[in-house]
Amino acid sequence: MIEVLVVDDDTRVARVNAAYVEKVPGFHVAAEAHSAADALRQLELQPRLDLVLLDHYLPDETGLEVVQEMRRRGHQTDVIMVTAARDVATVQAAMRQGALQYLVKPFAFAGLRAKLEAYAELRRTLDGGGEAEQADVDRMFGALSASSEPGLPKGHSPTTAELVRQALMNAEGPLSAQEIADRTGVSRQTAQRYLKLLERTGRARLTLKYGDAGRPEHRYVWATRA
Repeated sequence: MIEVLVVDDDTRVARVNAAYVEKVPGFHVAAEAHSAADALRQLELQPRLDLVLLDHYLPDETGLEVVQEMRRRGHQTDVIMVTAARDVATVQAAMRQGALQYLVKPFAFAGLRAKLEAYAELRRTLDGGGEAEQADVDRMFGALSASSEPGLPKGHSPTTAELVRQALMNAEGPLSAQEIADRTGVSRQTAQRYLKLLERTGRARLTLKYGDAGRPEHRYVWATRA
C-alpha cells in the first residue's frame, strides 16, 4: 500500500483529493495537511509516507519551499505537485527540485488517477532493483512523463475509452472484445478498437486463448494484472 499525505490549504479540496486517492487501488491517505508547517509536521510524525500530493499556494510558505525544507531535513518522500500554479517558472522550479509529476488544477478524477497509476508503475519498476538496461530506463522515464489521459486518435471518444478501461481494470482475468462489448454496451468492433489502443499505449496486454481448432482468441488484461 502506498501511503499518501495530501496537502492543500482548502480543507474541502483536501478532502476531495483524499477521496480521489482512496479510490485508486493500492493507495491509502495517511494524513491531510493545510499549511506548510502542518505538512512538515506530518512528515515527522509519519516516517512511512511514500508520496506527498502538494499544493503550491499555502498560507505560510509555498509548496516549493516545503520541498526544499523536506530535502534539507533528509526526507526523500516523493512529491507530486497538485496546484493552480501554472506559470512556467514554478513548473520549472518544481522539476529542478525533484517533483515527479505536476498536475494543474482544476482536474477531474481521471487526471489524478492517471498520475497515481504512473507513479505506482514507476514504484514497481524501481522495486525490482538490480541494474537497468536502456529499455528499463526508458520505461521509468516514460512513467514519469505519462500524460493525464492516453492520447486518443481522431474518432475516439474519451467516454467510450473510459468505459472500456474500467471494464478491463475491474475484470478478474483476461477478457475478449465480445466480453468487453457485453459489459459496456458498445459493439464488438468498437471494443476491439479501444482494446488495441490500450495495448499500444501499454495499459493493456494481449494474451491468446487457443481452442480446439481455428485461430486463437485474442484476450486482454489490464497491464498491472498481467
